[in-house]
Amino acid sequence: MKIGIDMMGGDFAPAEAVKGIQQFLETASSNTELVLIGDEARIRPLLDGALKDSTRLSIVHAPETIDMHEHPTKALKNKPNSSINLGFRLLAQENIQAFISAGNTGAMMVGALYSIKTIEGIQRPTISTTVPRQNGTTGILLDVGINSDCKPENLLQFAILGSLYAKNILHISNPRVALLNIGEEEGKGNLLVQAAYPILRDSPKINFIGNIEGRDIFGEKADVIVCEGFTGNVVLKLAESFYDIAVTRNIQDDFLLKNFNFESYGGTPVLGIAEPVIIGHGISKAPAFKNMISLAELMLESRLLDKIKENFNS
Repeated sequence: MKIGIDMMGGDFAPAEAVKGIQQFLETASSNTELVLIGDEARIRPLLDGALKDSTRLSIVHAPETIDMHEHPTKALKNKPNSSINLGFRLLAQENIQAFISAGNTGAMMVGALYSIKTIEGIQRPTISTTVPRQNGTTGILLDVGINSDCKPENLLQFAILGSLYAKNILHISNPRVALLNIGEEEGKGNLLVQAAYPILRDSPKINFIGNIEGRDIFGEKADVIVCEGFTGNVVLKLAESFYDIAVTRNIQDDFLLKNFNFESYGGTPVLGIAEPVIIGHGISKAPAFKNMISLAELMLESRLLDKIKENFNS
């Protein structure tokens, strides 16, 4: 398999991406090939100084870069030879099987929607975050940012996508799905969650267990937690702040708090897009890039997208 990496995306590009690639190659036992997309004049010297074996690497020169604060649509149109544009072009032409970037999130989403398209039957793609739990296991929360306003049927599709991800990536055989709400009782919450509850309850495609509250997110009641992107993003940013506070106050907790560090999981896949696309945090460093590559590899090995397509086609 070939995985494409946007070498120019993120605050520490391309140096941290190279370090992450080095870490991946030192630990990976597979024969995965990595396609490095970016300014070759900046990438090549870093590779020559850091990697002993570059036989599994190739470089696609991209002379343009989309900066973090550029308007996504305008940047994609005005910079056809940017690393993000070329990455999606390679993915659409099947020259790579997955694409990773820690660059402009808006440009990544626009590129994914217009270059790759959504899987047939999916109304809106979603992004998720892994949720560390008190027993040491991991759950998933979605949506965490790209769908601030949703319809009830969107939440059902997020639940199905999250369940398939939990089964194939987190290896949870029958993931329990819950709706994030302000109370456990049916009928609680705003109009969206009130309308979504019976749709989730009656779906044969998920193992719906009802509502959970914010205090249950890091517990063990549910494996897949569903909400609209506004709430999900607030939860995500709050969780990331726990880790930052712990580091600032020198609080050591290798069991739970360290798992709030976004670099421990690297990035998030855009679920619902027809090819594997993974978006990383703009401040990603080497461990995040290493883990994003590993996640892309796992998505391909597990045939996650084929299973999503089969589910929605049926």
